[in-house]
Amino acid sequence: MAVKPPRWYFSLRSPYSWLAYRELTENAPDVADAVEWRPYWEPDEESARLLAQEGIRLPYVPMSKEKHLYILQDAKRLATERGLSIAWPLDTAATNWDVSHLAYLVAEDAGRGRDFIAAVYRARWERGMDVSDRATIAAIGEELGLDSQVLANAADDPGVRRRGLEALRLVARDGVFGVPFFIHRHDKFWGSDRLSGFIASVRAQAEPAGTRPVPDPEVQPDLLVPAGDAGHAGGCG
Repeated sequence: MAVKPPRWYFSLRSPYSWLAYRELTENAPDVADAVEWRPYWEPDEESARLLAQEGIRLPYVPMSKEKHLYILQDAKRLATERGLSIAWPLDTAATNWDVSHLAYLVAEDAGRGRDFIAAVYRARWERGMDVSDRATIAAIGEELGLDSQVLANAADDPGVRRRGLEALRLVARDGVFGVPFFIHRHDKFWGSDRLSGFIASVRAQAEPAGTRPVPDPEVQPDLLVPAGDAGHAGGCG
């Protein structure tokens, strides 16, 4: 049985995914190149209906107003600590995340998936733009030298939508309940504050046998547990 590659689930909606993206690509490019990039998003009514027909329900729970307000503070604090400025976009009930995430699949086909992610994150988190607006996606397509209308209208393409459904099936199969979400072998890491553990795990596998440092015999790793509440906001979107 083939071993699944390391992978990370990102969302163009999530500020924590944006922060993890910056950390991964700027400080661990070797890991960024070694893992699969998989999109995660809340499907629109049509995609949700098609998934329901297959008995698939994504493990996503809408957040409370209180949690949303906390994330506003937390994301700004984390961005400031990293020397980043954040422009919080205004989402509405009509925001359709299929528009940007299905456009990502089209950009990926053209070999520009990561460039598209970078451009969408800049638009959303540095300029406060609505990335579910097709005009925004079209402008990003022009910026990247891609067919702007194909990107902007990816959600209308039945073939792209089918591929989007398969991407969401993978979300369900891997039990991804929030983003960013990292998986290496049987280990799962949820939240931007767990990225360092994922990076270490992936790098350790890549090290030649016998090169890893021997742990201090006085330290018993199996007795070390995280302190505090594990239900952190680092994996919220």
